[in-house]
Amino acid sequence: MRLPEGLARFNRHVTNPVQRLWAGRLPGFAIIEHTGRRSGRGYRTPVNAFPVEGGFALLLTYGPDRDWLKNLRAAGGGQIEYRGHTVPVIAGEPVRTESADFLPNLPATIARRLRIEYALLLTTC
Repeated sequence: MRLPEGLARFNRHVTNPVQRLWAGRLPGFAIIEHTGRRSGRGYRTPVNAFPVEGGFALLLTYGPDRDWLKNLRAAGGGQIEYRGHTVPVIAGEPVRTESADFLPNLPATIARRLRIEYALLLTTC
């Protein structure tokens, strides 16, 4: 189940600016740094991130059709700020959570309980 688009718009304009103040430093949160594919402008998008072997797992709570993901893939990658460190990453293809064998137990349980359909693996460079 994908969260409503209205909530995504609210988060983009209200919640995300507040989360950008701390999301890159607290466990379970990160900031994706990406470049706009049309504007060329830099963006910082807060996400929930879980460290995994070789990178980070993200639950795509609003589905795979997000601008930050399109930007990240169009640019061939970007950066993630996690617990105060920034590392370059490359985004894989979004996969259905039931076949996302890279998900640790906690995000897999969250995905199941909230019926989140897609996950993403960000590979560190």
